[in-house]
Amino acid sequence: MLAFWGKKQDKAVDQKSKEAYFTASQSQLIWTRFKSNKTAMFAAYVLMFLVLIGLFAPFLSPYDPTIAGRDPDYQNGAPQIPKFCDENGCSVRPFLYTLERSRSIETNFRWVTTENREKRRHLQLFVEGWEYKLFGMKFNTHLFGADEGGIHIFGTDAAGKDIFSRTLHAINTSLAVGTLGVFISFVLALIIGGVSGYFGGVFDGVMQMITDAVRTVPSIPLFMALAAFVPDTWSAEMRFFFISIILGLIGWPTLARRVRTHLLVERNQDYVLAAQLSGASSSHVIRKHLLPSFTSYIIVDLVISFPYMVLSETALSFIGLGLKDPVNSLGVMLQNVTSADVLLNYQWYFIPVIFFITLVLAFVFVGDGLRDAADPYGGHK
Repeated sequence: MLAFWGKKQDKAVDQKSKEAYFTASQSQLIWTRFKSNKTAMFAAYVLMFLVLIGLFAPFLSPYDPTIAGRDPDYQNGAPQIPKFCDENGCSVRPFLYTLERSRSIETNFRWVTTENREKRRHLQLFVEGWEYKLFGMKFNTHLFGADEGGIHIFGTDAAGKDIFSRTLHAINTSLAVGTLGVFISFVLALIIGGVSGYFGGVFDGVMQMITDAVRTVPSIPLFMALAAFVPDTWSAEMRFFFISIILGLIGWPTLARRVRTHLLVERNQDYVLAAQLSGASSSHVIRKHLLPSFTSYIIVDLVISFPYMVLSETALSFIGLGLKDPVNSLGVMLQNVTSADVLLNYQWYFIPVIFFITLVLAFVFVGDGLRDAADPYGGHK
């Protein structure tokens, strides 16, 4: 009797699952398929973590990432890892050793930093430090710091700037450039691709010629010419917006082509003809009927285009054509790892590279997962 009752319950659950599947909206189906992709879900968590630490970078950073927050007594300093125990015993609070600088004839009068293992400096949480703005409000509280002296868990660069603070702000800057660039390319792609696909004819032919012309422009010579055009007197903010706009202006053709192709197929469907016969304008048909019919694919394209925007910004800044100091971006920080001296003596300069690779891979895996989840012919169960 119990076995029969159990089978009956299982059958009822299966029936409810089938009903929920067939009555689910498109976004619910995509989310269900996306959750079943463990790699994409893990990448999504990593991406959310990177976005959050970039967004709250000022709070998480113990020091100002610009030259104003440099540590003149710890230049090209190695990472300082807090510890709980050493040969002198253990401590409940994590601690660091006090650093002392000296120079003598034995070191050819070069400054040498040594650790005083008898004198500890303890880690503190929610300390007051440099003032920053977050969501339009001013704060001076930071997540952690040291009760005496500085703490540099990723080390410092040649100017004494904290690499940990610079890395967090670089993630925020690169994401901001990518967001603005993607937004510009997204708007242009929807307008150009939508109008071209809906009306067709001569207008479509002219727009496709323009699209092909933009796609065939070589990026490196273009950026070299633009770098020569940008005056040195421009502020960091002006250069930031200029790079974002340029990335957006050359990144729209691919999405515009996909929007056009979809609209060429969908514009003769019955629901479009019904809307036209009821007196709806062309802009209303495109916005309310055609574009929503493949919203999921547009979202997927946006997510996939993010890493290419970040890569473009990083590559431009890396070769000196993009953002420059005092702006902290991943590309600006990667400029510091090109010398043999850094490779041999200051390996902690490569820590931002790890974050850059992780960020790009997270975007790629999330984009692939969304693409598979939004594909109705992908063989999902």
